[in-house]
Amino acid sequence: MQQFVSFNPTETTQPGFSQADSAPLYPPPLSPDPGSPLTHLGTLLAGHDAPRSGGWDRRVDLGFQLLGREAHADQSVTILHAKVAQKSYGNEKRFFCPPPCVYISGHGWRVMQNHLTAGYGDSVYGVCGYMCLDSSSQSQADTFKLVFDEQPNSRMFASAKSLFISDQDKRKHFCLLLRLFLGNRQEVGSFQSRMIKVISKPSQKRQSMKNADLCISSCSRVALFNRLRSQTVSTRYLSVDRGAFIASARQWTAFTITLVEDQRADQGDFVLSEGFICYGCVVQLVCSESGVSLPPMLIRKVNKQHAILDVDEPVSQLHKCAFQFRDNPHAYLCLSNDAIIQHQAPSCAGDPSRAALNDGSCWTIIGVEAVEFTFNQGPTCIQTPVTPFPVITGLEVNGGGHVAMLEIHGENFSPHLKVWFGNSEAETMFKSPKSLLCVVPDVSVFSDGWRCLRRIITVPLSLIRLDGLIYRTSFSFTYTPELQPPPLALRGAAGGGKREGGMEGSQQDDVLLETIHQEFTRANFHLFMQS
Repeated sequence: MQQFVSFNPTETTQPGFSQADSAPLYPPPLSPDPGSPLTHLGTLLAGHDAPRSGGWDRRVDLGFQLLGREAHADQSVTILHAKVAQKSYGNEKRFFCPPPCVYISGHGWRVMQNHLTAGYGDSVYGVCGYMCLDSSSQSQADTFKLVFDEQPNSRMFASAKSLFISDQDKRKHFCLLLRLFLGNRQEVGSFQSRMIKVISKPSQKRQSMKNADLCISSCSRVALFNRLRSQTVSTRYLSVDRGAFIASARQWTAFTITLVEDQRADQGDFVLSEGFICYGCVVQLVCSESGVSLPPMLIRKVNKQHAILDVDEPVSQLHKCAFQFRDNPHAYLCLSNDAIIQHQAPSCAGDPSRAALNDGSCWTIIGVEAVEFTFNQGPTCIQTPVTPFPVITGLEVNGGGHVAMLEIHGENFSPHLKVWFGNSEAETMFKSPKSLLCVVPDVSVFSDGWRCLRRIITVPLSLIRLDGLIYRTSFSFTYTPELQPPPLALRGAAGGGKREGGMEGSQQDDVLLETIHQEFTRANFHLFMQS
């Protein structure tokens, strides 16, 4: 028995998700505890990272206009891909599933179009791309040409449907390489995906910590697809379209899968947990882009069209699984053509540990990654490629006060990069392709007077190439003042009025604020790293 249902997407308050219905998702700013004297080095939760304008831009708008360039003029390139890929043997071609996808978004692409078409016509503008494996031995036949389609939300989308890795390639890990060009053959740049692990076939053994990279962990991203009778043409992906859950033959959605610790709690009042996802656990599936979610469900192992109800082993890559609604134990998440429905699965006669499923209730689960590159070329539209793209992986501060130094760890750094705190350039020194060193600007650069120093100030970190190209990052720096008790001679100053010695209350307030500032800048840069 099948029952059509109308899923009312629920909004979550877990890190990385906003409570906007259809607006792009922005992670909350790293707000220090007002009572904590910590200066935060923060990243905007890269683990829940990602995207950006037009749905994949979740960066916090910190109110800074860098060199007069608003964030809405940014250009973003996002690559979505699976964490593992099955190797092809002989003449067979096991195309990557789900297929790697590319999203192009941001108002800056339109700015570039207007600049290019000013003297050459519309035929000059147009983004084209090519995707292949990052191997120098790749031939042109192994390169997939991307055809971008414009979507209603002003993004452009393309997928590489026929990429595979053959048994002649002996690597255990590889990356995807994306090359983007404009219509006039001007190269935008070459962008690399994250590492993809090569596997022979889905593991049927119980996973252990030795194969932790094959296990599905809580708070990670996954994709779900259904394939009838192992036919590639019948593949359907669980997707979200304008807030509704659908089964799509073309596009797939990355979902954040999270363990629900308290299985008895009412929906919306559950506790999220970390760790590996195991069969029998209650999980929450949340669209990583829009933030809409399905109700809490128990994940079940599937074997020969049956849900196995007494298995508690870890969920592994490319396992077949089913999702049992917690509030309706006989109902399972199912697809029917392009619709998502509830399938009423009867228990097997004589075996209460099994439930009979139909084809649409059997899903394949796989971990996925999303990597984004955001830059701003400004109104002049820089002609040179934007890559190699510098990537920040960590921050480290040494010293304090007026001599605080920030060391930036990452990749693809060069002597042509400068570090900017908000709209203020920092004195930058190049150490190596993986390390930059800069002087932390004084907090007074971002405030109009000493009274402003009593509030927390957070500024975004950006990297700017010498030709003016801005690389946006997901990292920020927060100045947090310490409001220590003033000296005894000044403790009565805050009450206003005139005191002995002829000093007006406002003057004493200024002395108090000056004292606070001196204490703040002397040695009060307590540091806290949050990743």
